[in-house]
Amino acid sequence: MISTSFIAFYVRKYQKSEVIIAIYVLYIALSQILAAKLADFWGFTAPAAVIIFPFTFQLTDTMNEHFGQKETHRMIFIAFITQILFIIFIWFGNSLEPAGIWGIDNAQWLMIFQQSIGITVASWISYLLTENMDAWLYQKIMKWTKGKMLWVRSCLSDIPMLALDSVIFVTLAFGVFGGNWAIVPATMLGQMVTKWIFGVIDTPFMYLDRFIVNYKKNSPLAETVE
Repeated sequence: MISTSFIAFYVRKYQKSEVIIAIYVLYIALSQILAAKLADFWGFTAPAAVIIFPFTFQLTDTMNEHFGQKETHRMIFIAFITQILFIIFIWFGNSLEPAGIWGIDNAQWLMIFQQSIGITVASWISYLLTENMDAWLYQKIMKWTKGKMLWVRSCLSDIPMLALDSVIFVTLAFGVFGGNWAIVPATMLGQMVTKWIFGVIDTPFMYLDRFIVNYKKNSPLAETVE
């Protein structure tokens, strides 16, 4: 609610895309950190990052809606570069010798913030493929529906891409690179179900965004925004 409203009011007032990019980069970075924790979602086991990752797809949809497919691909590329820098500086920080007065066990710290190369590569591959495909598919559906039925293009672009992201990431991270094929089916199912639930939840926020951006210019709300 906070991020959607902030983005919508900003886009309405300035007609600029940088606020979408900023929050998108933040969400991607947070998903990298939260992915280290496995959580229970109604009996399904999935990384805690699933609570935020579907909303990155909402932001690609929002960017697509207001600024087009080209700008969406540019945002995805910018976020990818920031993730490379994120990993590099995490590695630099982890390589430093901990101070004696630091009250945290360094091994536990590394266990949380030192991701394996396999998981990192799997994350990058699934990210680049699914986010860019989502941007492309959203525009295609938007043209097919002639700009109508916002919920259709939001759901039909996000839901299959969220599923594809789970398939690619889990298969590569835990199967191909990790060699632990036994946990692949359950982990893949857990990610799919939880991502779909949160992916559907983000649809009303697309309507909130459109309502705020397109609200009548002569309304009392518009006057307070301007």
